[in-house]
Amino acid sequence: MSQPVIKYCPGTLSEGFDTYSRTALTRLFRGKKVYHVLPYDSPASNLEMDELFDENRKRISISGVQEKFSVVLDKNKLRLTQEDERGTYILKPIPSVGKRADQIPANEHLTMQIARQVFGIETAENGLIFFKNGAPAYITKRFDVLEDNSSPGGHGGKLAQDDFASLAGRTSQTHGEHYKYLGNYLELFELMQSHLATYKIEAPKLIRLLVFNYLFSNGDAHLKNFSLLETSMGDYRLSPAYDLLNSRIHINGKDFALDDGLLPRNLSQSKIGVQFANLAMNAGISDKIFQAIVDVMTTKSGAVEKLILASFLDESTKRNYWQSYQGRLKQFMKV
Repeated sequence: MSQPVIKYCPGTLSEGFDTYSRTALTRLFRGKKVYHVLPYDSPASNLEMDELFDENRKRISISGVQEKFSVVLDKNKLRLTQEDERGTYILKPIPSVGKRADQIPANEHLTMQIARQVFGIETAENGLIFFKNGAPAYITKRFDVLEDNSSPGGHGGKLAQDDFASLAGRTSQTHGEHYKYLGNYLELFELMQSHLATYKIEAPKLIRLLVFNYLFSNGDAHLKNFSLLETSMGDYRLSPAYDLLNSRIHINGKDFALDDGLLPRNLSQSKIGVQFANLAMNAGISDKIFQAIVDVMTTKSGAVEKLILASFLDESTKRNYWQSYQGRLKQFMKV
């Protein structure tokens, strides 16, 4: 695999860059001049790299099927963390499962950029990066680790983060291996109501994210992919969005990750747009606020298409991604 020809920033997807733009460097790497090619090969490329990645894999505690590696920024170089070192970045190479697996890093990067740039959804800082052998990887900055410019790796303390599976008291031991897919999305709002003093501010952010997940076929938005994050004041808020991906390109799945969908089954027998309206009503979100969210989420096709065309997906997957989005948007608008 050879290095790709870079015409768009691998961070912001802005045109006219052959590496990261200044904006991407500021957001993702604290303004340091980081190159878009890592100084080592991808996992499974040779025995020496396998051993390094195997050691790192044992040290990262973040769950999920896709392999994740802990990385730190040392001066202006990214390297795997060493023992007893806290990483500030998560590196996700091409996984070993799924259709079009080599497109997954670019898919996640594109989906995260659309969420932020087009729809104003707060996301974890992220970019695309390439191994020395040309293989792509998705890289994201940890939002639960505080920055400290005086330390070599740039990290300070750690903010508490609780995902919604933890908030619901669900684990594989108590609820079985399928625990993070149980229930419906109304339960997320109910959990937020019991844990957040700022529920009225945070609830519209969550429903906007859920609409986004539907429109962009993120069928793996399970309980562990939503979190509450500690603030500098010691209270909690909805965390930035993470793990956003058009999963339908890679796996055959349902519209929603949770077994019962948006609402309890007795409330979900209607068109998808009506279901979202009912979810907003049951979550205590006013019709005015919900309609404003819908207006934004359904009127940005041009901006979406521009980012898809600028993305690092191959041409076939770009078409698939666009068609998937157009199909979901049509379903959402049906009355």
